[in-house]
Amino acid sequence: MMHGDGCSRLRRVALLLATIWLSACATGASNVGSLGACPPVVAYSREFQARAAEETGLMPAGSAIIEMLSDYAVMREQARSCAIPR
Repeated sequence: MMHGDGCSRLRRVALLLATIWLSACATGASNVGSLGACPPVVAYSREFQARAAEETGLMPAGSAIIEMLSDYAVMREQARSCAIPR
């Protein structure tokens, strides 16, 4: 074995590891909207939405459920915009 073989092997291993680590960041498609990677947005009837609004109106101010529903509304809007073809 020559003196330079270890250094060359180390460079190849480092290059291989760098390639693996960098490619792990790119696991998704670049054109996500057209591939169905966006979560579906469930459609609720007006009657169901009215019932939900009435029920949430009965909850105390500062309720954890109200905060969670607010977060859910944001996620629904993000899913809608994700599904819009660009």
